[in-house]
Amino acid sequence: MSNDDGNHDGNDRDEILTEEMLWDRIPEVTGEERAETYYELSARIFARGQYDEALALAETARDIYSELGASASSEGLAQAYSAIGYNLNQLKRMDEAATAMSKAVELLRENKSPIALELACTLGEWWYSSKNYEKVIETMYECAQEHLVDGNNIGAANDMHLIGCAQRELKNYEEAIICFQEARATFKAEKEVLHVARCDQKIASCYNELGDGEHALEAARKAIDVFETGHDHRRETFALYEFGRAEILLGKLEDGLATLDNVLQIAADEDAKDFEFIIEIESRMATVMRQLGRIEEADEVDRRLASVREALG
Repeated sequence: MSNDDGNHDGNDRDEILTEEMLWDRIPEVTGEERAETYYELSARIFARGQYDEALALAETARDIYSELGASASSEGLAQAYSAIGYNLNQLKRMDEAATAMSKAVELLRENKSPIALELACTLGEWWYSSKNYEKVIETMYECAQEHLVDGNNIGAANDMHLIGCAQRELKNYEEAIICFQEARATFKAEKEVLHVARCDQKIASCYNELGDGEHALEAARKAIDVFETGHDHRRETFALYEFGRAEILLGKLEDGLATLDNVLQIAADEDAKDFEFIIEIESRMATVMRQLGRIEEADEVDRRLASVREALG
């Protein structure tokens, strides 16, 4: 068979290769080609939502690449690790997913692959989901530096925003404010108005945690104005919550209670109930009721919330 014929057959095969044909190829191929076949099968089955089976196939591809060692493509091994990560993510095994993706990013960065940065950003989000906030900060700081080198200012601002969220979860509120302010300045320069307001809402939250009601009120007011104008009612609700907290910090108990009650009505009317948020709102309302001498009302709220907490497990 001539080279032309061989190339033509290969192209046709790539175009029409079915899942059944991929399964049939496995006994016929070895080495990298065998690993690639398992990887391709994993991708097909992942697309159907069969994550356990797709995970097993991706792990087989990884094992073959690993056994081949230096003779195999490190990019192929990285693809296998990333496939493992995506499947574990879908299976809600977040720590394992992030560990697998970190290996993929490490290999791709060694090869200076252009997709390393994209996967690193995904990794940072997964570390956040798994509550490994120190890893979020480390990963997203590298992403921010790379985005700046690439001239992607919005990408860098998103990275700083996530670092701020991680610092807030670690209760490093002053560091979080610095991150959110840096992200805000970039979003403002890029005219990303809703993203500016997202930062203001988070800044308000941090100031509330620091007991600085005046700065919290100012930041929350800015966020509310933008979200209301942009009809982003869900985020407006969270900004209103921070505004109410700030009012309470400033001793405006009746105003704060009314604001939180407004937030509660909005949250309770949502089709998908966020019971943890509702509990947080009502708990704060009960505390204010006690400060106002409305003890029986506060007791009734606490009694009812105890049942909700029990139902949540």
